[in-house]
Amino acid sequence: MKCLVFRVQYLLMEFIKRLDCVSSAPMNNLKRQLLIWLPPVLALLIGWINPMGFPMNVSFTLAIMVWMLSWWLMETVPMAVTALLPVVLFPLFGISSMEQACAPYGDKYIFLFLGGFLLALALEKSGLHKRFSLSLVMITGNSAKRIILGFMIASWFISMWISNTATTLMMFPIALAVSNLFDQPEEIHKKSIRNFRVSMFLGIAYASSIGGMATIIGTPPNAAAVGILNKTFGREITFTDWMLYGFPFSLALLLLAYWAMTSFIFPVKTGKFDKGHEFISEELRKMGPWKTNEKRIVWVFSLAIIMWLTEGIIRSVFPGYPISDVWIAMVAGISLFLIQAEKDQPILQWEDTKNLPWGILLMFGGGLSMAMAFKESGALKMLTDSLAMLSNLSDSVYLMLLTGIGLLLTAFMSNLAMVTLFVPVVAALAVNRGIDPLVFAIPVTLSASCDFMFPMSTPPNAIAFSSGHIRSAEMLKAGLVLNLISFLLLVGIICLNFI
Repeated sequence: MKCLVFRVQYLLMEFIKRLDCVSSAPMNNLKRQLLIWLPPVLALLIGWINPMGFPMNVSFTLAIMVWMLSWWLMETVPMAVTALLPVVLFPLFGISSMEQACAPYGDKYIFLFLGGFLLALALEKSGLHKRFSLSLVMITGNSAKRIILGFMIASWFISMWISNTATTLMMFPIALAVSNLFDQPEEIHKKSIRNFRVSMFLGIAYASSIGGMATIIGTPPNAAAVGILNKTFGREITFTDWMLYGFPFSLALLLLAYWAMTSFIFPVKTGKFDKGHEFISEELRKMGPWKTNEKRIVWVFSLAIIMWLTEGIIRSVFPGYPISDVWIAMVAGISLFLIQAEKDQPILQWEDTKNLPWGILLMFGGGLSMAMAFKESGALKMLTDSLAMLSNLSDSVYLMLLTGIGLLLTAFMSNLAMVTLFVPVVAALAVNRGIDPLVFAIPVTLSASCDFMFPMSTPPNAIAFSSGHIRSAEMLKAGLVLNLISFLLLVGIICLNFI
């Protein structure tokens, strides 16, 4: 199916190229306008015609979903702008009031992610994430395989707290410098050198995606799913609740990915690589001793993690106080603007926030608003009723099928869009079966981050491919194996929930 999708995409691109060759500048503008306006016109036309005979509010809710999905897929309009459509369209078509449409954009889980963004911003501004990563690579050893493991563990750990794209961008210059040390004429066989490079570059990209699965703030789909479950189904999920599922899955997938990459996909047979170890040691030396702002960020960061992990204990000791994941995230984020660092300046200043991914927060709001409209209009019930035809399947087999669909859907759209549209349906199906919606939603949400086969699948994949050291066929081969491993691990989680 995935190959078919990319074949269709290829044919469309070829068609557009041919159109470009025979068209003038005004025609190019006309083509862009068609890509912008044709999807919403067709979607709303079908919603108005209502061929399925749905109630009109349901019909227009589905039409707006198709409109948003089309713009998200084609990216002819910025994704954050697409996420604002509910504010304009839901009141216009009587799906909800303006207050109801706007409320999800201020949901508490958006502020959870905002706090996480501020912590990540402080790490990046100080360079502390680089110190962490180099130290972890130093610890793992000086053989070629162990250096790859060090880079993967460092990428995995850092991406639990900052974006996988930023992690990959930070790790790649270091990895490229280490790999170039192999370019000496006395070094070993070229095949071994290539396997080392491919395993390291792909390993960093994959580990950056895998690490984000471990925590709520690690990647946008996780926070979106948590917000949807809370807003739509009243299911509260704490930082610890998520880690009980996400952390073991993420760690197991990381270790299996490392083993598969270096053992049989691109076997690394080189022994000691002292030059790489010496280079990393030199990079650490250049960073000098720990700076004041780095030490203070570590204190804030560590206290936030400890409080997230012990939130239940803290609430039992201080009953009645508003201690929650969101409260902890915002206290940590605000404190970064108050704590003095070097030169009598706070760790973060407001000017630094221009680097925050504000568009992601708008996408959260748009997704939550869409989920709210799905439930309130009755569209969600109609979709889940139509899928109830498979009720003869056992719960575990049913969830395996939904997880497989999730893995396919993430090839068609961004992982955040997939979670926004599919998790409400999956959670509603769980409720219909008398099951905790978290049990169905977690595997499907994790599957959204398991797309390793193509350069365009995720930004880390694209960054790895852009290095020029990886062929698309090599990424496809490695990605196929990792996608299969991911599905089998998700099946394991499913089976544990139903034993």
